Amino acid sequence: MVKVVVTCQVEDTAKWESAFRTHGELFRSQTVTAPIGIAINDGNEVAVCFEPQDLGAFFEVLEAPASAEAMAADGVKVETLKVFVMDKEFQP
Repeated sequence: MVKVVVTCQVEDTAKWESAFRTHGELFRSQTVTAPIGIAINDGNEVAVCFEPQDLGAFFEVLEAPASAEAMAADGVKVETLKVFVMDKEFQP
């Protein structure tokens, strides 16, 4: 299954995490049903790892107004948003 990692800076990590956890319906519409990995670093940096079942649907919803509204309400600094599709593997 494909993985997508999204990183960004947020205004307040505690507020962001609390709000992020309320978006289950939005994530399900992106075909995400597996647990979402969450990492928070100093400097208000966050990373999340999604495993969407349909990458096209994932990006369609990510680019929709509902996602932009959710990110704004969560305090995401959109100009720092980076998206990585994990499309390669290495087995050591």
